[in-house]
Amino acid sequence: MKFTREVKTGILAICAIALLIFGYSFLKGKNLLENDRTLYAVYKNVEGLIPSSPVTINGLVVGQVVSIDFADTEGNLVVEFTVGNDFSFSKNSEAKVYGGGLIGGKSLAIMPKYEKGLEAKDRDTLPGRVEAGLLELVNDKLAPLQEKLEAAITDADTLLTSVNGILNVDNKNNLNTIFKDLSESVKDFKGTSRRLNNLMIANEDKLSNAFRNADEISTKLNKVSDSLSNINIGKIGKELEAVLVNFDKISQDLKSGKGTAGKLLKDDKLYDNLEKTSKQLELLLQDLRLNPKRYVHISVFGKKNAPYEKPTDSIN
Repeated sequence: MKFTREVKTGILAICAIALLIFGYSFLKGKNLLENDRTLYAVYKNVEGLIPSSPVTINGLVVGQVVSIDFADTEGNLVVEFTVGNDFSFSKNSEAKVYGGGLIGGKSLAIMPKYEKGLEAKDRDTLPGRVEAGLLELVNDKLAPLQEKLEAAITDADTLLTSVNGILNVDNKNNLNTIFKDLSESVKDFKGTSRRLNNLMIANEDKLSNAFRNADEISTKLNKVSDSLSNINIGKIGKELEAVLVNFDKISQDLKSGKGTAGKLLKDDKLYDNLEKTSKQLELLLQDLRLNPKRYVHISVFGKKNAPYEKPTDSIN
């Protein structure tokens, strides 16, 4: 059977159009030869996701992003993508936009859930979620750091301005004088340290003897401390308590007039008698002093004693 030139041209045009449609669909992520499910997900921001980006499940590529269009007048975006029928998951599984490194672009990953009776079918819409990529994380970390760095630079600039204001000519001269005095003080301290070192070397034997004597004194003090620790403090306390009891008893006896001492303190008649006796003894001694001739007679060769003469120093 022969075809005319017109029929051949039509068949060739039809094949070219089919190839064109198939190629265009393949470039958009649709494979007309495979029976894939078409699914959707809605996002506020797709973070750079583009058509033909891979769709993965647990890291395995199972489809492609077909198109991204506006879903409504509020700026929400609807992403159309295809997934093979080889793997079943719930329509409540999340479609997560992730990735976005320094070189690679964004990808779409399905976080599968397994719920019987809720398997995702063609034209279903999955809940969407956007995960921050590497650049977003870096920007989130660098933004506070940038603010702190700017604040630190501002503080440093203020500090330098204040320092420049402080370090005028007079203050610089004062600082130079202070450093000069400090250098001289360090030199004097070095000289003093050197002399002290020489003094220590010269008196090394004396210092050794002093430390030895101190060690011996410490040893003796330790022995004294040991001796004191061996003293029966309890026995001494009991004896002291007995002495205090006896002293208290004596004090009570004195207060009550018992014994000679108590009677002396409490008996007024005895006290008066003692006072009179003391007075008479005093008068007797005074008369003996003033009139010794009345009590002592000395006669030499029968000579009579001279008559009594009252002394001039009599107290009567």
